[in-house]
Amino acid sequence: MYGLACRFYLSNRLNEKSDVYSFGVVLLEIITSRPVLTRTQERLHISQWVGFMLANGDINSIVDPRLEGNFNTNSVWKAVEIAMACVSINAIKRPSMSQVVVDLKECLATECARTNHSRVTEFNNSNEFVADNSIVRLSPSV
Repeated sequence: MYGLACRFYLSNRLNEKSDVYSFGVVLLEIITSRPVLTRTQERLHISQWVGFMLANGDINSIVDPRLEGNFNTNSVWKAVEIAMACVSINAIKRPSMSQVVVDLKECLATECARTNHSRVTEFNNSNEFVADNSIVRLSPSV
């Protein structure tokens, strides 16, 4: 049940909001570099762990430590907020995928501006969030 929206688990019907939930889980995995479930006795879901960490207000504890702080804090906060909205227990509170794309493009533009990345305009004007294997370009440069 942890990787799928609760409503899908109960009804066996997929819809946009269940897709948004699943995408939010994947986004949290990417941001944190942690598995969906912790391997401890309490089997804590990634969204619960991030929620606890957000309560402490320390974004550096949430983000993949391999980034070594090399990211725009505001951009990461926004990405985490987007992911947490996606995994909201209440499906009505989840954003649409089109809103998620718009918000993530803003995060990307902020990060690209920080690193003087020349392809910001291309990403913002594109209908595709990631094109021509651009996923590599989403990683902060070291």
